Amino acid sequence: MSIPATTRQISGPAILARGLEKSYKQLRVLRGVDIEVARGSIFALLGSNGAGKTTVVRILSTLLKADAGTARVNGFDVTAQAADVRESISLTGQFAAVDEILTGRENLVLVARLRHLSDPAAVAADLLERFSLTEAGDRRVATYSGGMRRRLDIAMSLIGDPPVIFLDEPTTGLDPEARIEVWRAVEELARGGTTVLLTTQYLEEAEQLADRIAILHEGRIIVDGTLAELKQLLPAAEVRYVEKQPSLEDVFLAVVGRTGEDAQRQGRR
Repeated sequence: MSIPATTRQISGPAILARGLEKSYKQLRVLRGVDIEVARGSIFALLGSNGAGKTTVVRILSTLLKADAGTARVNGFDVTAQAADVRESISLTGQFAAVDEILTGRENLVLVARLRHLSDPAAVAADLLERFSLTEAGDRRVATYSGGMRRRLDIAMSLIGDPPVIFLDEPTTGLDPEARIEVWRAVEELARGGTTVLLTTQYLEEAEQLADRIAILHEGRIIVDGTLAELKQLLPAAEVRYVEKQPSLEDVFLAVVGRTGEDAQRQGRR
């Protein structure tokens, strides 16, 4: 799967937020959040439930107004230039927003028509190929696995080639194999030039995918850096020789007949 570079890119960071604050009555959800995301990179926003991750995404995608602070996405102010921001982004929520009655192809054609693209059928065929769904394209989505539905959902988000995509906990509820399929799709997005802001509760997901990682806790970013930089916050590792036990994910993939690498290859189905 090869995803071409996106269009309408403007110089500077893809996402830049400074001092974002948001409260709901007496509950302070965001307490001055700063975020900077380089173009073509994957930025992971980690945090537990209630940390404010989805609130950040909603503000950056113009669905919610911040009480204080500023934010720009693809060079556009999220408040003063909201329409330009919306043209520059796509948002994929925690659950796949696909129509199970339609086929995968029909879902894609429908969205392409809603976006007034000139050749919806060609757009659908291209995305099915790019996300390794061509063989399943004419099957009803109700027959898809969780990973296939999620890949279709992400493919639908890419119609119109948005330079920035927000993925809000994209692997919630997926089994280990489906998670690997989605990881592969996200990595391909970044290789094609799309900027990805990913929210997740899964530490392994951020470690696997992200160029930079920020941890949001009680409404504040408490650390922000590359994986290597974050690891330096801890004392130097003590070398010990111990017997390595397989993880539960290793066991699961082994008993179903696939290694992690095999599962990535199978994700093309």
